[in-house]
Amino acid sequence: MKKLLPIVMLLFAAPDIFAQASGQINYEIVHKIDQSRLRFMVNGEEVKQGDPNFPTDVPDTRTIGQKVTFAGNFVRENRDEENMMKRVIMQPGGIPQTADAGRPFEEYAVTDMAGQKIVTFVTVGAGNNAQTYKYEAPITPAGGWQLTQQTKKIAGYSCRKAVVNYRNEPYAVWFTTELPLRYSPVPALTPEKGAVLLIEGSREQYRATKVQTGKVDAKTVMPDVQAETVSEAQLKDIRQKAMADFHQKMGPGGGGI
Repeated sequence: MKKLLPIVMLLFAAPDIFAQASGQINYEIVHKIDQSRLRFMVNGEEVKQGDPNFPTDVPDTRTIGQKVTFAGNFVRENRDEENMMKRVIMQPGGIPQTADAGRPFEEYAVTDMAGQKIVTFVTVGAGNNAQTYKYEAPITPAGGWQLTQQTKKIAGYSCRKAVVNYRNEPYAVWFTTELPLRYSPVPALTPEKGAVLLIEGSREQYRATKVQTGKVDAKTVMPDVQAETVSEAQLKDIRQKAMADFHQKMGPGGGGI
């Protein structure tokens, strides 16, 4: 009986091990908005910053939430406002205001941790007319990581800080090795080991606000194998066509940011 004890202990320990191989991370993403690059369609005409019809309620920053679900070798990303379009509303004698107008297409990304690649899925249409496309791209992490001795807890996990030159500026990347995945919400800032819980740049920030580990249905994370494989250029064309069709349906006065 003594010889069987280690095996019995392993069998009892196995569920806990597998439970830690899945879970969810919630991120808050903040981007600074360059208003000079924004364009709106008002009464069929394009307006930009400086035009009297340019909306006055456009914020300097944009904050969105991102839910990351992981199970096995896959990580799925969904953003709260992914592909959400804005519509400019003109009231007689009033100031142009923006409002949500819906989405021209649905999009999400799946990170293959084992294959170190990202698969982007775009679905156009709905119901029986829906068509899903996918594009695969390898993850190419930025080089020149400089590990520091700085540490702090983020969302309950001990993280270490690294400084990485990215987009011609130093980014602070805080990552933990206490989670069972290799992941970053910015693919180029993926560490050799661990999950990134905070990224700080001069114009953007990604911060994990909540981390939950436990059993996740792999079917909610696994990529759609029935999607049609397309090139990056083709996927771009598909998005642009869907947006053009969406703008046409919105009619005069529609606009997007």
